[in-house]
Amino acid sequence: MALAAAMLAGCKADPFVVKTTNGPVRGFDEEGTMAFKGIPYAKAERCMPPAPVEKWDTVLDCTQWGPQSLQNGRIQPGSSEECCVLNVWTTDTKGKKPVMFWCHGGGFDSGTSAWNPGMGLCRKDVVVVSLNHRLNIIGFLDLSATGDPKYKYSGNVGMMDAVRALEWVRDNIEKFGGDPDNVTIFGESGGGGKVGTLMCMPSAKGLFHKAIIMSGTILNINTKPMTEELGLAVLDQLGIPHNEPDRIKDVPYDKLYQAGQRALAASIGTRTPGTPMMWGFGPTPDGEVLLQQPFQPDFASISDDIPLVIGTTFNELQRGSYNRQMTLDEAKANVKATFEDDTDAYAEAFAKAWPDFIPQDLPSVDMMFRPKTIICADAVSATKPAPVYNYMFTWKSPSTHISAHGAELNFCFNTLHLAGRDLPNPSESDLRLADRMAQSWANFAHTGDPNVEGLPTWHPYTAQNGECFMFGPEIQVRNNFDRELSEIIDAHCFKKLDAFRATGSLK
Repeated sequence: MALAAAMLAGCKADPFVVKTTNGPVRGFDEEGTMAFKGIPYAKAERCMPPAPVEKWDTVLDCTQWGPQSLQNGRIQPGSSEECCVLNVWTTDTKGKKPVMFWCHGGGFDSGTSAWNPGMGLCRKDVVVVSLNHRLNIIGFLDLSATGDPKYKYSGNVGMMDAVRALEWVRDNIEKFGGDPDNVTIFGESGGGGKVGTLMCMPSAKGLFHKAIIMSGTILNINTKPMTEELGLAVLDQLGIPHNEPDRIKDVPYDKLYQAGQRALAASIGTRTPGTPMMWGFGPTPDGEVLLQQPFQPDFASISDDIPLVIGTTFNELQRGSYNRQMTLDEAKANVKATFEDDTDAYAEAFAKAWPDFIPQDLPSVDMMFRPKTIICADAVSATKPAPVYNYMFTWKSPSTHISAHGAELNFCFNTLHLAGRDLPNPSESDLRLADRMAQSWANFAHTGDPNVEGLPTWHPYTAQNGECFMFGPEIQVRNNFDRELSEIIDAHCFKKLDAFRATGSLK
């Protein structure tokens, strides 16, 4: 009892010690903020939903990044199947600030929360939380077709981890100065896909109140029959009888991962990363854990009341053609294979959308995210009562000359000092843009309105106004400027998706 009393007294004396529902954790000063890294929020057992964490009595050191999910087919330093950890940044544990819950990118296959630390954003009077969770075959191996009830939810446990992390926020974030009744989920790329997925999960309803989706509209086309077929194919590759699924738990990760890749090729097909559709080891609608896939064209009705910010960057994943001179005719020849007889129409629509364009822009503009983002924003704004805000990030790196996929992250997180080779020497204009974008994201977290004093007014999106807030060297608002261009791109760049929807097959 005396020891416990001494420990409690020590916790009260140390501002970097916070008592969670599982036990006390110690953080540290990170660039003038209070950071807590690697806090366990769930226990992971292969193919099983997240389980409660065992409580601890001593103060848990949370001054280093926790383990990330196993990925890339091998066990890397700092990775583990026990990867259900989260991080918190705050400036005042006694406050009641909006919470911004970050889902990292990397598809549902790879990535880590360590890519995007939250100390810069949390200075905008918010509490930032980010998580690691199970990915790829560890998070999304669907063994429900074996008939063993233990594996009913195995195909979605990676996203069930994210819900468990949101439950941790609900139960603990007040101790870190956050408001559990004002949580904004946000993510980029695969993280944006995770945000959209959470908007279709009944177990997540009420755990968040706003959403920001950044370059996230790659369409997950998994269906339950597809993932069931894939799960059984994995067992076949490993020589495991379908009536003995428990044997999967003894398979080393590298062997399991490689079996998964072979099973994809032998069953539903292997996806090429960077293409407009994803399938395989990712979430699948089962009518219970996940009601539908997001962005098709919108989200489940359980999220009708969720204000949304959704947008893209100018170039995204397109390989830039800015390293050489190019005439307009050469640019049109470059995209002829994509747009065929509509090449001239594409060039004309591009000139209308971007009057100051250069020929190199034609093959370099985003052809994956913007068209589906417009379609999704049209659908959400037409059917949901909550507001939708659309944006485009147009700032281009002085070293790569493109506004690449993920280029906005160091801006919205207000961490340009971590931008590295993309921006080794931020200018005053760069720093101002980062401050304003981070403030816009924080304002949205506070009130559901992303407007920032001194900037152009950003109105909610409708299909009629086509309003798009342009974050770039010049911040401006444009309306329905590229709808015709996006429709041409959509018609030519998503033919495999159209064929899948028509036939239900990837073959």
